Amino acid sequence: MEFERINPLTGEVASSAVAMQPADIPAIVAAAEKGFTEWSQLGPNARRSVLQGAADALQARQAEFVDAMMGEIGSTAVWAMFNLGLAASMLREAASITTQISGEVIPSDRPGLLAMAVREPVGVILGIAPWNAPIILGVRAIAVALACGNSVILKASELCPRTHELIIESLAEAGFPEGTVNVVTNAPEDAPEVVGALIDHPGVKRINFTGSTAVGRVIAKRAAEYLKPCLLELGGKAPFIVLDDADLDEAVKAAAFGAFMNQGQICMSTERLVVVEAVADEFAARLAEKVKSMASGDPREGNTPLGAVVDVKTVERVNSLIEDAAGKGASILAGGTAESVLMEATLLDGVTEEMKIYRDESFGPVVSMIRASDEADAIRIANDSEYGLSAAVFTRDSARGLKVARQIKSGICHVNGPTVADEAQMPFGGVGASGYGRFGGKAGIDSFTELRWITMASEPGHYPI
Repeated sequence: MEFERINPLTGEVASSAVAMQPADIPAIVAAAEKGFTEWSQLGPNARRSVLQGAADALQARQAEFVDAMMGEIGSTAVWAMFNLGLAASMLREAASITTQISGEVIPSDRPGLLAMAVREPVGVILGIAPWNAPIILGVRAIAVALACGNSVILKASELCPRTHELIIESLAEAGFPEGTVNVVTNAPEDAPEVVGALIDHPGVKRINFTGSTAVGRVIAKRAAEYLKPCLLELGGKAPFIVLDDADLDEAVKAAAFGAFMNQGQICMSTERLVVVEAVADEFAARLAEKVKSMASGDPREGNTPLGAVVDVKTVERVNSLIEDAAGKGASILAGGTAESVLMEATLLDGVTEEMKIYRDESFGPVVSMIRASDEADAIRIANDSEYGLSAAVFTRDSARGLKVARQIKSGICHVNGPTVADEAQMPFGGVGASGYGRFGGKAGIDSFTELRWITMASEPGHYPI
């Protein structure tokens, strides 16, 4: 049995995939366990070679990935190609760390005892990836896990099953042992049961999930029943602080990019512009001019910086937030509500804590401007959120920027850069309702290995009894 994903813009069938059921999970996990047995025994340079080949195989399918992302989620070609480039970089970075999964010798108080801390692969890793940056986040869910010697199961998003299947097909071409890389696809209505079966299966040892905070809490609770560790990268409400000495031209460029890249459907998207009152009017005027120039259109034509949002639910949610804010006194400086998935880039000014958009993640092409009295007030507003993924601070004084950055409660903060940024080697993750654990580079090794204490005695033991 199969299910269909409908193109959000045209209403046509974008892709179809197997609608797997909970009964299918044991066989998939068994295959992954068999793959782990062989893959984990390979040396680091052998794993490196396969991962490098996987990066090449991924990029060789550029046209297929672009078509899949355009059809399934309304992505622009620019966003799809950016996804592909960074995902390939993630595989190459994973390849580079296979020889860096090291332990240490620890001095022991016992004479003649060699004590070691050794990192070993865990087993079968479940990666659950979302639709919004499907190649990046699909690859991130499995790349370092594979580098560490684990086998993986990628639980594809129901909104982009073909895009996620292409990842696994590309990796399979690179020469992983059979069963090392696996994919699970399911119809939307079957997701709770299928994911539950994956988490519950004793062969699945760890879980990483990227998605909403609400779903992340459900996954963490279920995994906790089996004492299975989770790595969670969840929602965000990224603040973008503009101080009174900021370079406003640079701030405007970064704010527009951070708020509207991929129609604002990125976990790191700039959601809150926290602007010191002394420069607020000038910043608002310049940003409004920029936002008005950012049109949305059919991504297949490639003539606009913004494409379609993922579904009508997004339109309804964003419209509701805009209407609530406007009804409570916010000014719409650019854009406004929409009637289709081709939504205008929207800038709101005068947003206050009484408005839903002050706290609720929009995950769409709308950004709020909140006016702060001074630097201290800006820091207070930036921290007035349950989320803590990414943040940004703009100032011409680098020391001041670093001082402010250290006071913001977030896993990531950029001084004079946008909230949206990613590099394969960086420790990526948040705090609070944005989750816990880190993807990326050496920081990811801890998430996908077991640290064991192993000793070897070379002298006779002496015991009290």
